[in-house]
Amino acid sequence: MTHTYIFDAVRSPRGKAKEDGGLAALKPHELNARLIAALASRNGKAAIQDAASLTLGCVGQVGAQGGHLALVTRLHAGLPDAVRALTINNYCVSGLTAVAMAAHEAAASGDDRLRLAGGVEMMSAVPFMGDKAHYYADRETALALRYVPVALSADLMATMEGYSKDDLDAVTARSHQRAAAAWEKGRLDEVIAIKGADGSVVLERDESVRAGTTPESLARFGPAFAEMGAAGFDAVMLKARPELNEIKHVHSVANCPPVCDGAALALVGSKAAGETAGIKPKARIRAMAEATADPVLQLTAGFAAMDQILAATGLKLSDFDRIEFMEAFAATPLKFERDYAPDLDTVNPEGGHLAMGHPMGASGAILLATMLGGLERSGGTLGLIVAHGGSGVGSAMVVERV
Repeated sequence: MTHTYIFDAVRSPRGKAKEDGGLAALKPHELNARLIAALASRNGKAAIQDAASLTLGCVGQVGAQGGHLALVTRLHAGLPDAVRALTINNYCVSGLTAVAMAAHEAAASGDDRLRLAGGVEMMSAVPFMGDKAHYYADRETALALRYVPVALSADLMATMEGYSKDDLDAVTARSHQRAAAAWEKGRLDEVIAIKGADGSVVLERDESVRAGTTPESLARFGPAFAEMGAAGFDAVMLKARPELNEIKHVHSVANCPPVCDGAALALVGSKAAGETAGIKPKARIRAMAEATADPVLQLTAGFAAMDQILAATGLKLSDFDRIEFMEAFAATPLKFERDYAPDLDTVNPEGGHLAMGHPMGASGAILLATMLGGLERSGGTLGLIVAHGGSGVGSAMVVERV
């Protein structure tokens, strides 16, 4: 197939998901439109207006995020009717899956049009599990289908691996310290300052980063999910893992990625599409993979997608200049660190989700935008992106800066 390139990728700052959070006054389609306008400003209006499609990942597709959000975004942003719109939900990997879908379509179609793809989640408007899906809202169905809240699966992973709360606090503190240091160095080029209706800037930096975070400061937060586990979900996990006698609840709220608002968008297509639009690519997509895994343990499908990519390409972790690894609860990056032994200087060098937050449908695309910006800042060439989602979904991508 024709190679697919990434011509640009931008993200919003991540705002706290609360009534007075930096982005909370905006509707999801308004936030998306701000990023579309930024891409048009950076790459030319024609490149965006002539796009073939807009694909958006979003998990909570109800309320403010209902009504086919990609279509609503297209209408609000003033994109032509000919721009096809698609809204998808692949849980927390939705944003990266959306980019992969657009890239596959671009390669298979052979046309000379660019495509917009990414994700959004406004958790101040639609909270976690805000769709009240029967799958997890009905107790009998949840038990029959082995549904477990993802935070409890993080505790399951920690139990299986023998991680202590001190271990988790060390990983969490590192994420905050790196993110704070990155912002202290100056503006991250991929982050678009978001303006309100009156034109004033409402948010230009990630709100959840705490510069003074240390393992010692995190020690005051106790384990948070024992009561939830005792409501029946521990029993589901122990049934799936009979070798265990108990689930040791070690994750505190501070060891979870903060719930937040945010969005990210990428502009992808063939080299010919870029030439038609008069713009040059920033990176080539070398490989993509989607995976599924154990729905009870859940947060291992990203590892599976990564393993598929490494096997298919023959690449080793040491070949990558940068790795953006989704910090889906502290146990997950800790498992990556201990099982795979990557060079930690290359892994989330500017912090990750534990510090900056997790706007679910946007997170995969945020990792991509961070990767492109980070490779440019460091002069690196090869990057690996790994994302995990609830109920055992995962996605990975290899990009090469050109």
